[in-house]
Amino acid sequence: MADKHVLHLQCGTGQATAELVALGALVTATDLSSEAIEAARLRAPDVAYVHADVQALPIELRRARFDLVYAGGGILANLDDAAAWATGIASALRPDGELLFHDHHPLSWSIDDSLHWRGDYFGAETPPGLGLLVTGVIEAGLIVRALEEFPSSTLYPWLHQTPHVPREFLLIAGKP
Repeated sequence: MADKHVLHLQCGTGQATAELVALGALVTATDLSSEAIEAARLRAPDVAYVHADVQALPIELRRARFDLVYAGGGILANLDDAAAWATGIASALRPDGELLFHDHHPLSWSIDDSLHWRGDYFGAETPPGLGLLVTGVIEAGLIVRALEEFPSSTLYPWLHQTPHVPREFLLIAGKP
């Protein structure tokens, strides 16, 4: 990770941002919340912070200069336009750059802790499903290298843990 240019989308209070810096990355971080950026700046002061919506990255981040775009937990919950999100990422990545996206599995929004359906997986009140997400990534010109699903949740430890339902996913894609 040393000397890699990393764009951290929706950095929140900067915990993962600080971890990327500790690994030697040169990090630019975004968040929609000014308060979150201020908290992140206290945790990792040597980072360039940009107030931005992950679905509409500003032009200064769309210049194909990042080796890695990291999107951690919480993005999917607020993602309305997977295609716009993926297009922004593709334009931010340099050739041979990678997207690493780790988040709460969209199916988890449709079931409760007792594994009863509480919503429609394809409904408007839930985040985009994995199909829409992967299609957006592919249509943006990225190559999906891996899609993994996990039954436990490290991002949301309060969720019921079960081997029967995916709680998290990891998507890795690269720019040719």
